Amino acid sequence: MNKGNSSKITIALVTAIAGGMLFELLHTPIPWLLGPMIAVLIGSNLLKDRYEWPGLFRNTGMVIVGYTIGLSLTAAALREMSRQLPTMLLMTVLLLALCAGIAYLVCKLSGIDYQTALLACIPGGLTQVIALAEETKGVNITIVTVTQVIRLMMIVLCIPVIIFSSVIGQTHTADSGPLSAESASWSGVFPDVLLFAAVSVICAVAGNKIKFPTAVLLGPAIGTALIQLTGLHGPALPSLLINAAQLLIGTYVGLLLRPSQLPRMMRTLSLAIGGGGLLLAGTCLLSYLLTWLQPVSISTGLLSLAPGGMDQMGIIAHEINADLSMVAGYQLFRTFFIFFAVPPLIRLLFRYSAKKRITEKVETNN
Repeated sequence: MNKGNSSKITIALVTAIAGGMLFELLHTPIPWLLGPMIAVLIGSNLLKDRYEWPGLFRNTGMVIVGYTIGLSLTAAALREMSRQLPTMLLMTVLLLALCAGIAYLVCKLSGIDYQTALLACIPGGLTQVIALAEETKGVNITIVTVTQVIRLMMIVLCIPVIIFSSVIGQTHTADSGPLSAESASWSGVFPDVLLFAAVSVICAVAGNKIKFPTAVLLGPAIGTALIQLTGLHGPALPSLLINAAQLLIGTYVGLLLRPSQLPRMMRTLSLAIGGGGLLLAGTCLLSYLLTWLQPVSISTGLLSLAPGGMDQMGIIAHEINADLSMVAGYQLFRTFFIFFAVPPLIRLLFRYSAKKRITEKVETNN
């Protein structure tokens, strides 16, 4: 790494840290992902050719996030997933069908290609969807990221309002409050984490070799889950390390974003907000359907299906004394279903569409 590259990386790092600290002070969701992303986006567009961020940094952050996802696959979550597998599958398919319909509507109204619109509407985690968009050729990653961020903000802001509104009538439980679990300490990480770290890196590299979808994320998640099934338990990571991982990813994504690639900016933003509103309304309807299929409260059903971050939904679930294992199980199932089943389905759909366009073009020329 030469001196010029080092200075560019340093500038990017300083900008990212400043963005993360600002968003932390503003109490935004996932501040150390969104803060660096937006700060570096602004900085790199104001100071051209002054920013650089190696892909290795981003991959390191993805491995750490993958490990934390694997930790979520506890025995309780897996039992909940196996017990309600048919209902989980039905709800996930219905939610994805709703997203596909919203994407088609956005495509027709905005002129954005369906491939980009579909990935922009998929209700996965922000980090995971951006990684998937990177691996899909022809996708406008700027549109996907902006739409996903708007969707996330709407879900995080609106779900608590809906939960505690007069429509649902949920109230804070007397014995609940902020999650009592404290951040993990560094002393509890070593040496147990070394085995999990080695397996996570090996699974990430192996997944890349066999062209596994979002391998640097799902490889560590699967490896960690498999080790835990043997009876070993991975240590929780300190918040400082998790924040650092989000910064590594957010900075990389910030450099990928190109505002000039956002066609008809106001119209695109309006459609993103409208699409998020439709997704939120559809999720509320599906949660009522879930209460008919399973003996759960409407609050638990809504938090289980809400296409937001599992951590935010878990905090709200704890606050209202909802069924945490069910909320975690449904959120995990949707995340893994999207990243195992959706990529091949998307490729199949786009391959079919490409062949159809070629056939129509040939017929037109003839």
